Amino acid sequence: MSRIGLLPIDIPQSTEVNIEGSEVMVKGSKGELRRRFHPDISITLKDECLIVTRPSDSKLHRSLHGLTRSLLANMVTGVNKGFEKVLEINGVGYKAQKTGDKLLFQVGYANAVEFPPPPGISISVEGANRIRVTGIDKEVVGETAARIRAIRPADSYKGKGIKYFDEELRLKPGKAGKIGKK
Repeated sequence: MSRIGLLPIDIPQSTEVNIEGSEVMVKGSKGELRRRFHPDISITLKDECLIVTRPSDSKLHRSLHGLTRSLLANMVTGVNKGFEKVLEINGVGYKAQKTGDKLLFQVGYANAVEFPPPPGISISVEGANRIRVTGIDKEVVGETAARIRAIRPADSYKGKGIKYFDEELRLKPGKAGKIGKK
């Protein structure tokens, strides 16, 4: 039995949930999210809780059970609290600045790299080396942070580049040189 899929999702007072067939709309203080789920998985609203059930114990239904419950919980959390990812830029001369709604990165390339944020995502630059990505959709926030990190991933020898704020880099020692030859 799925441990995650069986857990009910508590809905806060300020949140409104509409279920129309296999499509669920969640509306909260930060915004509104819609998502269509697999039609075999049933979603019901009972006593201010969302409950996800599956029709059988087939492999497909078992995998969709926990996935559907996790996606619904992320939707409820997103419209109430939101999600954020923090990135950090390390390196001499490496910086980010916000111009209008776009970000400009100077991370060791000949030209500055321009990054337009997707709709529904707000990006703020704190100082010159910290970037905060916020939004209500966890999937889009994570993908945007990954795309920013992919502009210049942190180097494993010097640590220069863009990394997640809580990511710990294990730096490699580099070349030891030739020993014993004269």
